[in-house]
Amino acid sequence: MVVAAGEHLHVLQEEDSSKRRQILDGARKVFMDLGFDGASMGEIARAAQVSKGTLYVYFADKCALFEAILEQEALQHGQVVFTFDPARDVETTLKEFGRAYIQLLCRPGGGSAIRTVMAIAERMPDVGRRYYARVLDKSINRLSNYLKAHVACGNLKIDDCDLAASQFMELCKASLFLPFVFQAAPAPSEQRMTEVVGSATRMFLAAYRTK
Repeated sequence: MVVAAGEHLHVLQEEDSSKRRQILDGARKVFMDLGFDGASMGEIARAAQVSKGTLYVYFADKCALFEAILEQEALQHGQVVFTFDPARDVETTLKEFGRAYIQLLCRPGGGSAIRTVMAIAERMPDVGRRYYARVLDKSINRLSNYLKAHVACGNLKIDDCDLAASQFMELCKASLFLPFVFQAAPAPSEQRMTEVVGSATRMFLAAYRTK
């Protein structure tokens, strides 16, 4: 009887998780198509193919839904981007990080969360601050810690690793991210991303690698 009850609970948890993902997928599409202000709980319920009653069981309002989507964005960044190993050489690590970072930012739908946050950050600054802390600042901190390890062992000479980490990430975005996020150009090709990240890595190491 205990085993059967446990199995039943596991099934319920899986169904709950599946329903939540279904709602978030629908909400993401609505936010992408209509923006934060244009989205409504009714539109989200229709896109997710659930009743409004079911929607409110999982999320109190569209702010809570949007926060959950940003949380997913932060998890994706953590899973894809942060693979720093201090034992690996700097050039290889920077190139791999740079490519992974740009691929993540410029993936299909990848600009929608940033555009939506930028649109509402002035009147909802807490949302903007949380997104920056969970996604962007965390990326800078992890790269900065990697750089500090290589400063300590003499491979790099950097006075401000937080600044250097930000500089490298901006170099990787040059000519790629802004045209993409403002929908002035399609997502860059793999070849173009490799070229830009390679150039960023050469510039970075020319400035900071010890002679």
